[in-house]
Order: sequence, then structure tokens, then C-alpha cells
Amino acid sequence: MTFGSGTVIVTVPGLRGEVADHWQTRLAADLPNVRPVPPLGRDNPSLVDRVAAVQDAVKSAGAPVILVAHSAGVIVTVHWAARSGVPDGIVRGALLATPPDLAAELPAEYPSLAVLEQRGWLPVPLAPLPFPSIVAASADDRLGEPARVRALADAWGSRYRDLGAVGHLNPASGYGPWPAAEPLIKELDTVEAPR
Repeated sequence: MTFGSGTVIVTVPGLRGEVADHWQTRLAADLPNVRPVPPLGRDNPSLVDRVAAVQDAVKSAGAPVILVAHSAGVIVTVHWAARSGVPDGIVRGALLATPPDLAAELPAEYPSLAVLEQRGWLPVPLAPLPFPSIVAASADDRLGEPARVRALADAWGSRYRDLGAVGHLNPASGYGPWPAAEPLIKELDTVEAPR
């Protein structure tokens, strides 16, 4: 699949480290013009470092980008958009897959809400995003209750796509490849950004 005139796909990972079988890793291997934001892993929950990494990736792309964020990477993306003063036309859109709602404690392998709050993750920005976006949500994600995820999508001005029961859309939920990502990215690539 090809995307519009030089569009660069910037993938924004969650709190995980490098996962070879993750759909974002596979997307980067399968498509041209994909620039992954380096994963920092759960041992470094710094939001500031993650926002800076997104800024660097977007700046260095040298072309319009589509952000493809998963899990906590969605929260990083909305913080980046709220803090960076996104220049007109640089972001064609964002695919925001299975965001956590951060309304209840995460499983033990993740940082606590107190740690995330200390590191600037909370509160989650609720302003409309300055670019088109799609929230791809799961009906049975243990990290994001569907009604709360829909409320986030509404606040961000995102189109909401119910993916059905896909867990957290990661290898632990049975998703290495995620073929539905490419049509959603293509949809964002054909949308005219609001002026």
C-alpha cells in the first residue's frame, strides 16, 4: 500500500520495549516511509522524553506525517499535540489505537497512576486535536473501558471505530499482524485537513 506524495508514517509505541511481533513493528517492516519513535520501555515512564521523541520524529520526517499510536503512545500523542503547537499541514492525521483511559490502576506490570501523574501523564489532555484522527477501540480492553475511551475520542474530535473484542490489540491478545491498520491509515491520508 502506498500513501500520498511523500507522506511519512510515524509510529508511536506504548510503554513496552521493542516487540518484534507487534503490529507496529510489522507495519514498519512492511511499508515504505515508516519512522518508528524509539520505544523507551516501562523502566523509563518519562512523558517529557516521549513527547520530545515524537517531536524529533515529526521534525526529521521532512514531509507531512500520519501518526500511528498504540496504547500509551496515544496519550503521548495527545500530550505532544497539546504542547507542541503543531504547524499547519505537518500532520495529515493520527490513528490512535486502543488508548488506555488511565481512570483506574493499570495491571501490576505497568507504572502506577501515581507514578504516571508525577511524570506528567495525568490529566490526559481533552482538547480537540488540531488534525484529523481515528480512535480504534476494543470492546474488551482491560486498559480502556469502552465508554471512557469513546468519551476521550469525542473530546479529541476523533472518529470512533469499534474494533470488536480485540483485547489490547497486541501480541498477548493475538495480534502480531493487524491488517485493518493500513485501510485506516489510508483513510487518514485521503482526508483534507481542516484549515
